[in-house]
Amino acid sequence: MGIFFAVIQASAFGIENVKKVYLNEAIDAALKNNIDLQAAQIEINIAKNNIKAANRLQNPSLDVFYFMGAAGRGEPRQIGASQNIEIAKRSARKKLAESNLELVEKNVDYTTFDLKMDVREAYINLVAAKSILETLSQQQELQEELLEIAKNRVKSHQAPDIDVIQAEIALNQIITQVNTARVNVKSALTNFNKMINDPNDIVYDSKDNIFSEENNFAEMMTPPPDIQFPPFSLILKSALNNRYDIKIVKQEIDLAEKNLTVVARQRIPDIELMGGYGYIPGSYADNGNFNNGAYAGASLVNIPLFYNYSPEIQNAALKLRQAELKYTSVKNKAVKDVSAAYERFLTAAENLNHYESKIVKGSEELINTSKDSYEAGKSDITALIVMKQSYKSIIIGYAQALAEYYNSWTNFLREVNDEEFDLVEDI
Repeated sequence: MGIFFAVIQASAFGIENVKKVYLNEAIDAALKNNIDLQAAQIEINIAKNNIKAANRLQNPSLDVFYFMGAAGRGEPRQIGASQNIEIAKRSARKKLAESNLELVEKNVDYTTFDLKMDVREAYINLVAAKSILETLSQQQELQEELLEIAKNRVKSHQAPDIDVIQAEIALNQIITQVNTARVNVKSALTNFNKMINDPNDIVYDSKDNIFSEENNFAEMMTPPPDIQFPPFSLILKSALNNRYDIKIVKQEIDLAEKNLTVVARQRIPDIELMGGYGYIPGSYADNGNFNNGAYAGASLVNIPLFYNYSPEIQNAALKLRQAELKYTSVKNKAVKDVSAAYERFLTAAENLNHYESKIVKGSEELINTSKDSYEAGKSDITALIVMKQSYKSIIIGYAQALAEYYNSWTNFLREVNDEEFDLVEDI
């Protein structure tokens, strides 16, 4: 099967640089190379620069007054500077920018966590697709073997000609299913690499086999299905404390509060200070002497007389109310999402345990016995084909149950927002 999958990869991507990884290695590769994550992380530096910008001092102005002609007689020439001093605005802007940095960091954390879950899900789907293809390929080999048995029995006049026709029809059915499964593997492989989103010329492929005889749950970073699960109340409490969307919307409330402060303080007038050097040439002075000195002044600017920023303040207050409502909504939805994920996981575990304890065991032995029975002439080919189709459905169903169990755990982690969630420790 290794050569077969290498051909799939080469045809799907047109390159030969294939890197097989376990799930934890795939997650590490995504965290290191994912382009979208790198772009999101740049927002942190932008937010840090915005803090510096918000904490800025106003730049000064240079002023020159020089009266020309008769208007300048007896009037001083002035060279100086003026500085606008903001009152109670700079600190508010800085706190708003700092709050925005916290929001950006929380969003990046959420993006990172979501990426890990996306990679987990894509990896599981790839492993499942490859396992189903492997199952169908094995079934094709068995069906080809059955066709040869039927031909030999017909040739020796131990079975009717229709047995060959039935075996050929069953084989052709399997071939079409194998072709579809190949396409599904290509699609899953493409999606897996899309989630990793590595700009380097590398194709990542999974190492795991969903039907591994070893305990594969540890490598798939999933607890075994026979573990005891803690009560929902404990899980919900942990989830509400850890969920990124709740943390983010709390930070949005803080951001809205600080924005309201910034907008409200626009009503406070600023002070403009002026000062400089002044002189009168002797030719323009009444006493005929060169006179010089200094000047200073101050003024209130931006007095909210004609416009008091009421619309901006009202909008800022509405945005705060909007953030508070969003927090209530997110928290309410979180309870329902965690509950649904918990029930889905419990059901997936129950179904998987049922497959392992009552369905899969003995199925392979039964199909081998049926094949030997037909070859010995003790049963007809129709019964054997039906039995093989049932066995195929069981194995594929088992693979899907495994994939659903792994995916339901990933979905559960998405909802509790804790990739390190330990069922044993939380009991």
